[in-house]
Amino acid sequence: MGPLATVDFLRKLMEETPATRDADHVPVIVYSVPQIPDRPAAILAGGASPLPAMLEGIRTLKAAGAVRIAIPCNTAHYWYDDLAREGGVPIVHIADAACEALAALPRPIRQVGLIATRGTIAAGLFQQRLAARGFECLLNTENDQARLVLPAIEAVKRGDLPAAHVLAVRAARSLLTAGADAVLLACTEIPPAIEHAPSDVGPACVDATRALARACVAWWKSTTASA
Repeated sequence: MGPLATVDFLRKLMEETPATRDADHVPVIVYSVPQIPDRPAAILAGGASPLPAMLEGIRTLKAAGAVRIAIPCNTAHYWYDDLAREGGVPIVHIADAACEALAALPRPIRQVGLIATRGTIAAGLFQQRLAARGFECLLNTENDQARLVLPAIEAVKRGDLPAAHVLAVRAARSLLTAGADAVLLACTEIPPAIEHAPSDVGPACVDATRALARACVAWWKSTTASA
């Protein structure tokens, strides 16, 4: 739903594809409509539901020939069950993909710091899945959420990546200082902020957007291998 988040996902989808020529890449149909109602506001404040607009997007993609859906917005997965049931097209779940990426890390991980919107946190989208895999979840303090995470997201949305980078790095560093073994970037605006410049927190971060892209590539490879 965020234009930059969509572009970031597409770039990572390309990077994760083992291609030697154009024809090796995953065919993609993009539906990018930034006017879909605000997801955290719908969850936290009873704002307009984005579900009808998201279903319209899925139906448009289905009519265009899509047979699998990826939604590069973590908070949108609050409506995952409704989208999967009413949309009629299988959806790759970004939280499942991210947990797979954490489990595949070559180093032992016990505590996972989570950077996400308040809506994603309130919905428990990641906490439940992390606990099911034996991970402990660390969250930013409410103060850090208000002065670092949300301003970083807002900075990305207005195109100010340098400012977003400083804020997002500080949010990640706070979680690492609190004992996190890895930091899960569970808002699609946060990876472009972290990646804007090199930082000491980068190696500890797991990007949910890249995990989603990797899961999509794995699905595509499985379908082409059996074709």
